[in-house]
Amino acid sequence: MALIPMWKCDRDGKLFDDKKEAEKHDKLLELAANISAWLEESVDGLDEDTVENIGMLMATNKDLLMQALKGKPEVLLLDNAESDDDDSNVTAISA
Repeated sequence: MALIPMWKCDRDGKLFDDKKEAEKHDKLLELAANISAWLEESVDGLDEDTVENIGMLMATNKDLLMQALKGKPEVLLLDNAESDDDDSNVTAISA
């Protein structure tokens, strides 16, 4: 019987067969949670699901967001983001 090493993310229970991928996923979830907490404290009137969706959206698209913050706000427009050379994964959230 062969043993297969697996790494489990504490935050959501996902299993990974690669330690680097597990750590990357954990950091993504930590960033999303911190963004969500910041939004809850900063913006009144947002429900918990919306805050979590926005947090995950920002965390999963952090590279795209960084480009926008560094002077290229047009990258956030969905049409422009889709026509770029697939360096970003834009995730839409439902309201």
